[in-house]
Amino acid sequence: MTEFGYLLPTFDVGDMVELGVLAEQAGFDSVWVPDSPFMYGLPDPVTLLAGLATATRRVTLATGVLLAAMHQPVLLAHRLATLDQLSGGRLIVGLGYGFDSPDTERQFAAAGVPFAGRIGRLTETVAVLRALWSGKPVSHAGTHFAFDEMTLAPAPTAPPPIWLAGAGASAERRAGRLADGWLPYLPTPELYADGLRRVREEGREVTPALYVTVALDPSVDTAQERLRTTVERWYGRPFDVISTRQATFGGTPAGLREFLAPYLAAGVRHVVLRVAAEEPRRGLDTISQSISAL
Repeated sequence: MTEFGYLLPTFDVGDMVELGVLAEQAGFDSVWVPDSPFMYGLPDPVTLLAGLATATRRVTLATGVLLAAMHQPVLLAHRLATLDQLSGGRLIVGLGYGFDSPDTERQFAAAGVPFAGRIGRLTETVAVLRALWSGKPVSHAGTHFAFDEMTLAPAPTAPPPIWLAGAGASAERRAGRLADGWLPYLPTPELYADGLRRVREEGREVTPALYVTVALDPSVDTAQERLRTTVERWYGRPFDVISTRQATFGGTPAGLREFLAPYLAAGVRHVVLRVAAEEPRRGLDTISQSISAL
């Protein structure tokens, strides 16, 4: 059975906790919060999810995705373990390494983290998180981090699942080796199927997920225009450039079912939806009605 996640529209901080509660009430399986501390005006995802942990009861809470290499992993392990405790074990830790772009590089420079080594730092961060979440004394001597005989307390209820973003052969094989879930936004089902094959070749049981930006309207033209203008406002780049890298859909609710069908056939089991809408509540209402028919 396909599960559906809702990405909070984090450009408007004021009512995000309420939107997360409404997403739970609408039947979404998960609520996601992205991470980009020096761009787009996004809030801190762990802090926001802590608020949602106390306001919700059932829905899974997820970082979508955390730029792991920009965060010191011992402190991150502690923050996420506390969040997991607050949520009663409802946490998914989504991690990524960021776009290969000048904007992302400036973020890493501002954080004092070498951009060139971010993938190695991400890989090592996964190892540190899992070791510390055991609640046992841990020593680590790696390329980027080292510590002796540390015991994390409080430890999480159980080690939260780690999902990795990213596409391309190396990222897919990395997800297959290290992750519990894979969350790319590949623009075609064929690319997704190829990527999932590489993930599975590594032999680990991984939840196949998909991140997709959608705009829905009874009018296809209206939906596509809203999708285009919203994405261009978010990224400051032409929609035609973004849509070659990311899964996007603008159209009717029935059209969304047709769009997702080949992805589901390719193996997707969890769909994370980012809704392009001028009014977040109306966008949430529209998308929740649509997924109830899927």
